[in-house]
Amino acid sequence: MSSRDAAPGTLTPTGTIASPVDRRRVVVATVVGTTVEWYDFFTYAFAASSVFAVLFFQPAGESLAPIWSTITIGVSFLFRPLGAFLAGHFGDKIGRRPMLVATLILMGGATMLVGMLPTYAAIGVAAPIMLVFLRILQGLSAGGEWGGAVLMAVEHAPKNRRGLYGAMPQIGVPIGLLLASAVVGVMRLITPDQESFLAWGWRVPFLLSFVLIFVGYWVRRRVEESPVFEEIAERREQAKIPVVRLFARYAPLVLLAAFVFVGNNAVGYMTTGGFIQNYASNPDGPLALNPAAVQWAIVASAVAWLVTTLAAGILSDRFGRRTVYIGGWIVLALTVVALFPLVNTGTIGGLTAGVVLLGLGLGLTYGAQSSWYSELFPASVRFSGVSIAYAIGSIFGGAFAPTIATAILGSTGSTTGITWYLLGTVAVSMLGTLLLRDRKGIDLSPANEANQEKRIYIWK
Repeated sequence: MSSRDAAPGTLTPTGTIASPVDRRRVVVATVVGTTVEWYDFFTYAFAASSVFAVLFFQPAGESLAPIWSTITIGVSFLFRPLGAFLAGHFGDKIGRRPMLVATLILMGGATMLVGMLPTYAAIGVAAPIMLVFLRILQGLSAGGEWGGAVLMAVEHAPKNRRGLYGAMPQIGVPIGLLLASAVVGVMRLITPDQESFLAWGWRVPFLLSFVLIFVGYWVRRRVEESPVFEEIAERREQAKIPVVRLFARYAPLVLLAAFVFVGNNAVGYMTTGGFIQNYASNPDGPLALNPAAVQWAIVASAVAWLVTTLAAGILSDRFGRRTVYIGGWIVLALTVVALFPLVNTGTIGGLTAGVVLLGLGLGLTYGAQSSWYSELFPASVRFSGVSIAYAIGSIFGGAFAPTIATAILGSTGSTTGITWYLLGTVAVSMLGTLLLRDRKGIDLSPANEANQEKRIYIWK
């Protein structure tokens, strides 16, 4: 049953009727799907320094192995734009839903295979090569996943609740962080000694992805296609090559939208990229905190991030996307300043306070992203636009943030430089936010594309 044949419910952006059942299915599908994707993504990031540096990159030496392992985190970001191009092209041509299913299977399959990989000791240099290849597949998937999920949520939503609906796929990120942290934390408890964890314990979180893939696939296959895309298809207004049209007409918009994501992504990857965990729990580091306790502190941070992400989406429906973002950048900057002084107290309590405060700032600069991005781009290139802007922002922001932070720490012996680096990324995002207009409530349907092209930038 399509949205046009649904029982009476709420008007979608196209003027069609979406039933409560349809809307609930979409919400569940986007939350479950993004949770699976980011559980997989974060599980890899957590293992980069503590596992892969030892089992896959050890021949590089004690000082270079952690850097090479964190570089593999960034490598996946370089392939996000390609994933965004492909998913955006086909998402604007054949629909949002098929891309949701394809990206889920690609991400989950790559994650399972990581858990099965032989190590350098078993097969030599082929082990890190295979690891990097699977990380590239994760990057391709992540590049296409986000755009499809947010458009399914926002394009099904009534226009006065897009912020709330758009926050649903966003909360999949902190939920994925929470699950990944919890599973790694449990495995740290089961295998408390490093030898057992490296022998087999690290593989379990990757192999558990199979269960999540099954659940996510079943849920996403049950959702209806976006009503906006259904109308585009009926009107036969799909762009021949959406990406070409996007950059020919909206290149500045793509860049500014990417800027909006830089600060959140760079700051977020202090925890989601595993830097804080490795810095705090490294037995040879300055803090040497208990690894399991550190993981549970990250769980608490994920809960704070989840709650404020949802709150930011709701607040953006009332006060506007841009207003919520501006307040969020101020809060995030303050939490960045507080982060390392609290972590460097050398106590689990100080660490927990620092990362929980950080989670509050991250949520306030993430919850409104789906709805604002969706309202910025015209219907015919919307999938391509939101996906590519997100992917480019992630390269400028989080791609090599853990590597940069590691290098700053190694060269200066202090976390002060890391704080200034993170504040710089927040400033970039504040600039992007100030240069774009708030378009809360704009008609998202293809019939209104001419108006969607107007009054995007603050100077016009």
